[in-house]
Amino acid sequence: MAYSDALLFVSVLTFFLLLVSSSGIAEARWYGPGGKCSSVEALVNEQLYNSLFLHKDDAACPAKGFYTYSSFIQAARTFPKFAGTGDLTTRKREIAAFFAQISHETTGGWETAPDGPFTWGLCYKEEISPASYYCDATDKQWPCYPGKSYHGRGPIQLSWNFNYGPAGQALGFDGLRNPDVVANCSETAFRTALWFWMTPRRPKPSCHEVMVGEYRPTAADAAANRVPGFGLVTNIVNGGLECNRTDDARVNNRIGFYRRYCQIFNVDTGPNLDCAHQQPY
Repeated sequence: MAYSDALLFVSVLTFFLLLVSSSGIAEARWYGPGGKCSSVEALVNEQLYNSLFLHKDDAACPAKGFYTYSSFIQAARTFPKFAGTGDLTTRKREIAAFFAQISHETTGGWETAPDGPFTWGLCYKEEISPASYYCDATDKQWPCYPGKSYHGRGPIQLSWNFNYGPAGQALGFDGLRNPDVVANCSETAFRTALWFWMTPRRPKPSCHEVMVGEYRPTAADAAANRVPGFGLVTNIVNGGLECNRTDDARVNNRIGFYRRYCQIFNVDTGPNLDCAHQQPY
């Protein structure tokens, strides 16, 4: 083999290493070009991904063809700690929680939907008939650009100028001048969702910190009953509208997706699934 061919071969080689965690569980991790570890790809192949989001490419879904497996995997490589922290159960549970939250945010399901309401995640890529431009004019750090709307876009339905601005800065696009890219580029859409998931915005922890056991409640958190679990993730995502109230249909929908995904990944859900008795941030 010529030297140049060898270099090319090495640059594209992917391989699996078996790493034994402190708990004794053998864990497969995937390494690709540049040595970036993609724990996600080791746990979620394309067939599984498509079965989780069973109807995402139906003609009835406005996001048909948008949320591809390859875009998700490429975006996940930007955040190697996502689904790469903790033992195998923790990593699977984090993926299940992330998929549950983005499924609720983009759901096209209903109670009597074919295959059940929790198979219709990733049906929408953009908020329908937004109530406003979601511009907080008091935020001088991330000022709104004239005529631009910061309504929900992408898997996590990224909203408000104070999220588009820092997301764009972190990911390399102008979120304030060009928010539409989140609904036009599927990899960017997934990257914004993962940025939101992985990034703490104090006093809020990150969703990632909560799901992998790194969250440490402050005195204020304890007083507000913000206990670790999937319910706290919902509080981070949309607690102002959904938490500190009992039997909220939106919260129940998130839990329904989460339970389905945990069952498929063969892990338990963990405690504290709702945020009914949590004060929002």
